[in-house]
Amino acid sequence: MRGTGIVKRSIIIAYDLGTGGNKASLYDVDGNCLAAVFVPYDTSYPQPSWHEQRPDDWWRAVVESTRKLLATGCANANDIECLALSGHSLGCVPLAADGALLRQSTPIWSDKRPEKQAHRFFEKVDERRWYRLTGNGFPAAHYTLFKMMWYRDEEPAMFRRIHKVIGTKDYINFKLTGRIATDFSYASGSGVYDLLGWRYSDELVAASGLDPGLLPDIVPSTDILGTLTPESARELGLPASVKVACGGVDNSCMALGARNITEGSVYASLGSSAWIAVTSTKPLLDDRARPYVFTHVIPGMFNSAVAIFSSGTSFRWVRDQLCANLVEQARQQGADVYELMTALAATSPVGARRLLFNPSLAGGSSLDDSPHIRGGFIGLDLGHTQADVLRAAMEGIALNLRLVLDALRKLCPVRDEMVVVGGSSRSKLWRQIFADAWKMTLLKTNIGQEAGSLGAAAVAAVGAGLWKDFSPIDAIHKLEDKSTPVSQHAALYEKLLPIFRDACHCQSKLGDQLAQLPQTL
Repeated sequence: MRGTGIVKRSIIIAYDLGTGGNKASLYDVDGNCLAAVFVPYDTSYPQPSWHEQRPDDWWRAVVESTRKLLATGCANANDIECLALSGHSLGCVPLAADGALLRQSTPIWSDKRPEKQAHRFFEKVDERRWYRLTGNGFPAAHYTLFKMMWYRDEEPAMFRRIHKVIGTKDYINFKLTGRIATDFSYASGSGVYDLLGWRYSDELVAASGLDPGLLPDIVPSTDILGTLTPESARELGLPASVKVACGGVDNSCMALGARNITEGSVYASLGSSAWIAVTSTKPLLDDRARPYVFTHVIPGMFNSAVAIFSSGTSFRWVRDQLCANLVEQARQQGADVYELMTALAATSPVGARRLLFNPSLAGGSSLDDSPHIRGGFIGLDLGHTQADVLRAAMEGIALNLRLVLDALRKLCPVRDEMVVVGGSSRSKLWRQIFADAWKMTLLKTNIGQEAGSLGAAAVAAVGAGLWKDFSPIDAIHKLEDKSTPVSQHAALYEKLLPIFRDACHCQSKLGDQLAQLPQTL
């Protein structure tokens, strides 16, 4: 500031509003992460298929994480120029005309209570046509449209008071600025969004019987919704001049942060669940593989992904149920149990001595023949060791994702290099197994679990005029390691792949049979 000797910096706050909590991060204009803090919140499961969170918990986490960020001393509150959120998808937050929250707990993306509403909707609308129009490849009951119909049918008194139904990050934006709006990426998960029309579909809204006025207006992700209200500025400890960009859905912000900014860019997110996503100027749609598509936060582009529902969670199950000795060893040594697990797995040969593992412990994704598929070890014999079991678990996750990659390769050209992000990307053994099983070069950069946060920061930077476009993302990524396929290993995985695929078909059939048995058995 002129005359004081103090130079004001332009600092960005990025919020990654995830399923397990909110991560708040400080970024400078060069895309360097200066500090990050995480504040968790709970998910409740009041009935089967009901997965709910409290929007006020999201707001509490945003306030708490902001104050903790400022307490790090990495930036002064007056340095904060702008902010944006990446938010978990398919939210369904009902607001009254005065802005009051009408339901203290609201369904999140994994909630699938409105199966009856979805069934009735598809008596009017061809399900295949709906998928082709919206790109909504998850089971239909997860999408916002059907949750709104559930509100109407099951909670009519509350429903009559609804003025707008908005998403997760849109609720936080409303608390920040007082403005109700969403962006194209979040709207594309509403269940009524026409991907190629870039708007809500009048046909689908009419078929639902809902008032189109319940849906929020759509603006670009980089649109500045306004500045902080005096109330929110006071709670956060920030100046009211901070600009708030609309932000985006988590899938699209993560794609941006993972460097998916040009045609054919591909990345893998390796976390509790895992997916591979391709960015392109056309949505990738297929009735068999059913990629789920979100509009990108980059205008004119789409992110098409196929997922497996349990990757890191399946490996965690192996840890908890089969590795008590390694858990205790890690406790005694003050070590990371996963490092002990992967070190032991590395002593088993490629192919784990003909032991396969299907990681579908959370059920089937769109690639599977049945949602009732369950995981298992195939080929287990008395000669197999704990090391073989661990390596088979890692290889099974890699082979399952290879099926995902092959499905995407059938739909569009995919580059031969892929950025990997998420927890599993930290392990060199994991990365080599993925490279060999996928026959693809994997790039580990300095952006690991921060892809969603970086994407949100980039949206804010462009919206506030600090960046002219998203091209600085490339320079922010610094290569830390490159894993290239080992030809002999890749050849072995090619021989295992058809056996793994056959096992998936068989396990789907067996899963359907098991699902018919009584729950008490």
